[in-house]
Amino acid sequence: MILKISVLFLTLHYAAWEVVAQVVLDMEDVVEVYKGNSAVIHCNYNFTRVPSVVMVQWFVRTPEGRRVRISYSDLTVQKVDENTMYSDRIAVAGHGSGENLTVADVRLSDEREFICQVNGLASGNGENRTHLKVFDPPEEPVIEAVQSGVSVKNTLPSKIATCEVREAFPKPNITWYRNNKALHPEKGRVNVVTLVTVDASGLYAVQSELQYKVEREDQESLFFCELHYQVPGAVRTARSRSINVTVHYPTANVKMWRDPPEGLVKEGDTVEIGCQGDGNPPPSVVFVREQQAGRQEAELKSDRGVLLLKEVTRGNSGVYKCRPLDSNAAASEDVAGSMQLTVHYLDPAVVVPKDSEVMLKGETLTATCNALSSLETSAVWLKGGKVVGTGHTLQLRDATFATAGHYNCEVTVPSLPDLHTRGSVHIIVQGSPELQDAEDVTEMVKVGKWKNLTCEAKGHPKPVITWSVAGSPSWREVIKRELEDSVQSVVTLKVTTDTLVTCNATNNMGLETKTYTIKHIPITPAVPHSSTGDGSGVSIVIIIVCILLLAIMGSVFYFLHKKGKLPCGRSGKQEITKEKTNKDDIVVEMKAEKTEKSGLLKCVNGEKKPPSDQYIDLRN
Repeated sequence: MILKISVLFLTLHYAAWEVVAQVVLDMEDVVEVYKGNSAVIHCNYNFTRVPSVVMVQWFVRTPEGRRVRISYSDLTVQKVDENTMYSDRIAVAGHGSGENLTVADVRLSDEREFICQVNGLASGNGENRTHLKVFDPPEEPVIEAVQSGVSVKNTLPSKIATCEVREAFPKPNITWYRNNKALHPEKGRVNVVTLVTVDASGLYAVQSELQYKVEREDQESLFFCELHYQVPGAVRTARSRSINVTVHYPTANVKMWRDPPEGLVKEGDTVEIGCQGDGNPPPSVVFVREQQAGRQEAELKSDRGVLLLKEVTRGNSGVYKCRPLDSNAAASEDVAGSMQLTVHYLDPAVVVPKDSEVMLKGETLTATCNALSSLETSAVWLKGGKVVGTGHTLQLRDATFATAGHYNCEVTVPSLPDLHTRGSVHIIVQGSPELQDAEDVTEMVKVGKWKNLTCEAKGHPKPVITWSVAGSPSWREVIKRELEDSVQSVVTLKVTTDTLVTCNATNNMGLETKTYTIKHIPITPAVPHSSTGDGSGVSIVIIIVCILLLAIMGSVFYFLHKKGKLPCGRSGKQEITKEKTNKDDIVVEMKAEKTEKSGLLKCVNGEKKPPSDQYIDLRN
């Protein structure tokens, strides 16, 4: 009997268990939202048996792990609990199969679990939860390079740059790049130090420091940092600007140059020799000049890598060296530059024979002109501005007086035209006098005329000119001109009869003469009616007489006019003609004047003529 009762009890228990009602809650695991926006959390429920009443409560979990209710609702009431952190920022809205919780103006502190609890009494009860995640995108990353520069001599990685990002939530991550290749921590080469801080509002600030062992090639490298931060439903990146790190490294090579950069250098020029090492920072340099074996090189005075040589001479020629002075080190013997400087020169010209040389007519002389130079030279000979020879040697053959004179030798350097010099020699040719146009001359001259005779002679020593005149007693020397190697004399004589004149040119080397034979031309009697000579005086006398006659006639006409004897007008033209005429006619032109006297010559034989100039034709 007891066994039957137990079986019946178990049967009834299992039947009651099968009819117990259940509720299923559907909620999102995570809801993501930007700070300042509104978040909506859905709580959907489903009962296996329709409940008579449904009670919904919302809870939040505090950082300490406690549950705090923030809302309650049932069939009769729907309210937000007072005096909670969400009293003024949440709203609850129910629907047939669930309820939605809206959180306004989401804050960073709202990142937590929101719990929805549903109770249908006999129909069942249950709860579920949603984690609310809040996001606040950061500012742009700010990168700064080390201003002092980094030396390759450092044995450990050195700080080269920092990257900072502020006001981010959740905490962002920073990755470093070199030439677009990500840098990862590497012992002895790459190290990254990160500092994270949180401000009062809960926002993160991340500062990352890159420590890197630089090499010489890194002077051209570009570094940047990349920020990785979360946003609702994604992960985004932001890249900083690229920076170049100042790398300090010792000098490996030295470059030297010369100013002027092209062309040959000659004595008197100013030369600048520059030197620069390829180290960073650019090192100071010292200049020395290569010395002969056993002599110590002395440092030359320079300024900022430039050696200035003013008005150089051939003594400045040589090999110049430049050595860098790296920090905390003396001049490096292993790293140096060198330059050969050659200063070209041209000494004064030397002419042989020197100054002056005396030759005899007919002789031959060889003159040379040379100048010591570092380059090949050329020479040209000039006399009176005209070229008479080229080359360093001048041959004067079969000398004449025309050979004598001043010879200039100009020496130049074809490859360096600015180099030039000159010398000279004075050639004197000795010999007996030479008369210009030495042939004897015969001339016909009218009696009474003066005749000039010229005698010009060359010679060395300078000749003396004397004259001998046979025939005309009236003569004198009017010109005597002496030059260095010639003399000129001019005499004038009055021809009265046949005359023989001799010019003698003499010096201690000899004598040369020239003879002038003057034949006189007798004077012929003058023709009486000749219109030349004294006949012109007669014509002048006739003109004067005619003018006097005109004056007398003018007075008579004026008197008759005043007496009223001449009724003619105030103007006219009148001709007075004499019966007798000479061979030559004389015409006198008189201009009419607008005065009372102009009426004297109004008309002739009662004929009136228009006003015009008055002509009086006087014929002898």
